Amino acid sequence: MAIAAALLLTGCGGGADSDSGKAVALTKEQVRQTLPDSGTMTGWNESARPTAVEMNQLYRSQGCPIKDHAGCETSRFYGASTFRREDSAATATFLIIAYESEQAARDAYNVLWNGYYGQRAGQQARTFNLGPIDEKRDARFGSAGFHDEPGTVTQTRVGTTLLWTMMDSTDKNKNAVNENSTRGLATLLAKRARQTQNGDAPSATL
Repeated sequence: MAIAAALLLTGCGGGADSDSGKAVALTKEQVRQTLPDSGTMTGWNESARPTAVEMNQLYRSQGCPIKDHAGCETSRFYGASTFRREDSAATATFLIIAYESEQAARDAYNVLWNGYYGQRAGQQARTFNLGPIDEKRDARFGSAGFHDEPGTVTQTRVGTTLLWTMMDSTDKNKNAVNENSTRGLATLLAKRARQTQNGDAPSATL
């Protein structure tokens, strides 16, 4: 999780309500604003500030690390921010890939979930329900670390964007990472993405 955010830094700079209007392609600044920041995440410390970059070969290898960087063909921007819980060893990473159209994001969804992100929580991970978060969503809970530390990964599509939240822990404390906290983070990111898609400044907080 931290690798993508670190590369971004060296390279730069209820459920969510769906809208019946046509989704718009986001700008780089809109991607950055959509990502949660220190003012958004009560109880969390910012490890890497929200950053968005134009998608190029380097960031395709980070965002779509599968053969021929499938899933990134029509991507425009890539963004990330990371946090650590104040009261536990839990860490959280938010990722966004912004596409040129809603259809492009739709086409990339299964490619990236089945080809990479769905395995981020370990081979023995189980699925769990995120609830009614925007157009499409998936989530898995498992042991993502080398020593069976708990970890979760979610993927959501909101209009022209694909969104990910990844939680893990530096120890085996099962209370540090759980379905409810992961669901809250995924809902937060989806709400902020929907607000941006609707032309509003993202204001949802944790």
